[in-house]
Amino acid sequence: MSSLGGHVQAEDASSLDEALAMKVRRHRTRLSRLMNAHDATRLVLGLLYLSRTAHDAPGTGVPTWSWLLGQTAGRGSGIRAAVSKCLSHWLPAADEQGADVGTRSLMPVPPPGSEGSLHALIQAIGSTQRVGPLLDQCLRDLSTDQAQADGSHYFTPGDMARLMVGAAVPRDGHRVLDPVCGSGGLLVESHRYVREHVELHPAMSLQGKEQHAHTSQVACMNFAVRGIKAHVFPPGDSLMEPEPEFHDIILANLPFNQRDWTQEDRAEQGVRRPGPPVPVDPRWPEEPPSRGSANSAWIQHIAHALAPAGRAVFLMADSVANSRQPVTRRLRERLLRDDLVECVIALPPRVVGHTKASACLWVLNKDKSARPGWGVRDRRRQVLFVNARRAFEPVPDSRARRLGDKNTASILATLAAWRGLSENGATASPYNDAGGWSRSCSTKEIADREFSLMPTSYAVEPPGPERDTRSRVEQLKLDLADQFDQMRDLELRLLDVLEEI
Repeated sequence: MSSLGGHVQAEDASSLDEALAMKVRRHRTRLSRLMNAHDATRLVLGLLYLSRTAHDAPGTGVPTWSWLLGQTAGRGSGIRAAVSKCLSHWLPAADEQGADVGTRSLMPVPPPGSEGSLHALIQAIGSTQRVGPLLDQCLRDLSTDQAQADGSHYFTPGDMARLMVGAAVPRDGHRVLDPVCGSGGLLVESHRYVREHVELHPAMSLQGKEQHAHTSQVACMNFAVRGIKAHVFPPGDSLMEPEPEFHDIILANLPFNQRDWTQEDRAEQGVRRPGPPVPVDPRWPEEPPSRGSANSAWIQHIAHALAPAGRAVFLMADSVANSRQPVTRRLRERLLRDDLVECVIALPPRVVGHTKASACLWVLNKDKSARPGWGVRDRRRQVLFVNARRAFEPVPDSRARRLGDKNTASILATLAAWRGLSENGATASPYNDAGGWSRSCSTKEIADREFSLMPTSYAVEPPGPERDTRSRVEQLKLDLADQFDQMRDLELRLLDVLEEI
């Protein structure tokens, strides 16, 4: 993608005209009754994209946004063909090689009966120059659609993106990668974070990879609408091969417990044959990851791609932090032996978006010594645990939860104090362990606890009946997840044995 050029103006979603936002949402909802919600949202995103990019010299015969606005004057049925013509010319191309099998055309086609909504949407979008907040609204609404989340087309909530980027602390000039970039939200937030610190257009390398062609196209539109220079690779699976270059920052909202993730699994399409579970690979020189779950493969893939002082922040299922499965426990042992783990944060349930399972946010760091841009405290052979299980707030008019700005700021303040990180020359805040919230542990203590990385085992709440009940429930959940992991492993072994008979 190429930049639209110039300084990117910050667009505060809170200042968005509510009447305009509601109008766009209402007509998008009407479209979703004529086509699936994902395609309807991509169609609206396409119109937002056209309003910022579809401009050309008059008289060239190229369909432009001004031309499309003119098509709404007659209120005729030709608007569907006009929208398709404009989208076909201007939408960013995506190489479908390696994309989902059976994927339809990438261009969303307006369905019959959508004429009224298209007229209204084009006029509404054409009435404002502040399309960034409208785009954010579309992505937020899409991320709450469970059908899309179940299909892996999920997007990282804004507060979670701010937490992840704030924990990574990207700087101007950094090479930033998201190997499962979705709509590109984590890269957009990285750009915003650096822009606020340097007050200039950031000179950083932003790269995104996405397996699904439709979502990859959404990411391209997301960057273009905001005037952000970023490179989105052709659709493909990041796990298929090691990253060809090292990165200063890696951010990822990973799929949990992904099965059949190796190339051999997909080629066999369910037919298992005897042989090594995973091919020899520099990302796992000591032992291959489990074939039944990609969790450990993702962690090693990310760690292998980090630059000498690189940092990574990613979401991971709870079971990886505390599973007694030998392969997973040995992975944690290797990570601690190499002093890669900086911080693990236990998140509240139901704030991630694409799963109801509880999860942890992991922070890896290849250099925890005191240095500029990271902090004044040497934290080698130490790990910070933050127990943020109860740090959530309800979403208004919904049963959903979110971290919220206050809880996000509290977690980041704890991490910054532990690092000794200060801004604008101020003295770094002191760090002290806080019961039930945070604790700094040596890697030796963690090794003595069978290399468990579960924050709730270290940042323990004060004694009390309520805490005891929660602890028992938490332990039962972990035990159950561990049993499921063992069952999956045994199932794979049994299938391999049956193939040999």
